Amino acid sequence: MSQIIDFHAHAFPNQLAVKSVPILAKKADITAVLDGTITSLLHSMDRAKINKSVVASVATRPAQFDAILAWSKKIRSERIEPFLSFHPENPDMLSCIEKIKDEGFKGIKLHPYYQKFSVDEERLFPAYEKIADLGLILLMHSGFDIGFPGSRIADPVRTARVLKPFPDLKFIAAHMGGWQLWEEVREFLVGKNVYLDLAFCLEFMTADEAREIILGHPEDKILFGSDTPWADQQGAIAQVRSLNLGDELEKRILGENGAKLLKSV
Repeated sequence: MSQIIDFHAHAFPNQLAVKSVPILAKKADITAVLDGTITSLLHSMDRAKINKSVVASVATRPAQFDAILAWSKKIRSERIEPFLSFHPENPDMLSCIEKIKDEGFKGIKLHPYYQKFSVDEERLFPAYEKIADLGLILLMHSGFDIGFPGSRIADPVRTARVLKPFPDLKFIAAHMGGWQLWEEVREFLVGKNVYLDLAFCLEFMTADEAREIILGHPEDKILFGSDTPWADQQGAIAQVRSLNLGDELEKRILGENGAKLLKSV
């Protein structure tokens, strides 16, 4: 049986989950499907027959890196692949990236809205260069954010401006390359050297829109993601299968592409 990898999931330390998940859900006006703990994520993975989940942290303050590193080391397992995070205002961000690599982790998550930066800001370029040089994966929130309506700091055109000077950067533009900016994704990202994940977007676009982007993009650069706890993993898999992409492409999206990308680090 083919493996399934959720390349875009979230969880929190237990005490933080109790506080943070209700606050984040209220801010975005959505209902969380899970309680945000690793335990509930693993139960969800069992129900959905998911082999591995990439758990992405977001550092909302420069001082959070050490805590994220410690927690990521604690939760890392055959089924949980932590992606760490540093804050762009951390004066030691390049050292943080090196430490992530030295500790054997494979990727980094950045979120322009919660970390207050634009994707194509030049102050991030040294970090992009370091991430690329070390062969790490960068998972970037892309497009609008449901909790920050109207702000355009993570547009597909900004991602395209980063891809050009960093062709070796393993860049994942989350949410199909740009949440709620599907036309711009087609214009600036489809066919380019960038990974697109499907987290929390298929329910916000038509099947035709999704198929056009997926079928127009390199078939090895589409990744399954759910964005749990904000979406149901089992339901997210069903959404992918409902697109009728064919067995081979479906297997690539649901797991093979993710496994190959993780193995590349």
